[in-house]
Amino acid sequence: MRVRRLVPALAFSAFTAQLAATASAAAATALPEGLRIQEGDLVFQRSRSTQSRAVALATGSKFTHMGVVLLSDAKPVVLEAVEPVKLTPLAAWIARGEEGRVVVRRLKDGDRALTPEVRERLHRIGKSWLGKHYDLQFRWDDDRLYCSELVYKLFDRAAGIRIGVLRKAKDFDLGSREVQRLRERRFGGGKRAFDPEEKVISPQSMFEDPRLVTVFEN
Repeated sequence: MRVRRLVPALAFSAFTAQLAATASAAAATALPEGLRIQEGDLVFQRSRSTQSRAVALATGSKFTHMGVVLLSDAKPVVLEAVEPVKLTPLAAWIARGEEGRVVVRRLKDGDRALTPEVRERLHRIGKSWLGKHYDLQFRWDDDRLYCSELVYKLFDRAAGIRIGVLRKAKDFDLGSREVQRLRERRFGGGKRAFDPEEKVISPQSMFEDPRLVTVFEN
């Protein structure tokens, strides 16, 4: 009898904890009414993906995932490289990160730099990448794309703006156990070899670009 009573109690406790977590995430993802999200805004979060901790350790990043805001029918969506590259409603994108946290960064001279022609190119180039596979090996070709690579190349090709500083793979901290395990899964077993000279752009490097200003964080 005691066990029978305990099981429903545990289930109810787990249910209420889940409700509390959902409410907390919903509160975190609520953007201020007066905040005007603009095309070209960059959004940063800490991903809950299995590779997030390894990425954070290797790159020294507070953030492990990012995307760029586009407007679709006047509503903000995030162009992001996941599996596959896709457009995600902004609220859903924020809710997917750790604790629903997000930082929105914007080019200081965005009103001048992101002309209607540039915005059209952001859409055209970005949409041409929809459906591309996520790049598990973080290579610099266009066959597959990872999150910060997509945003870096999009701004470079649509606006001639290079956000952040490109580094080589060997410049990152590859010594931790989590990073070594990820590297073995992605490059071991006869897969394409790890190239220490590969160009890499990290979310943190883009976040720290002095041409960006924070317009919202929670």
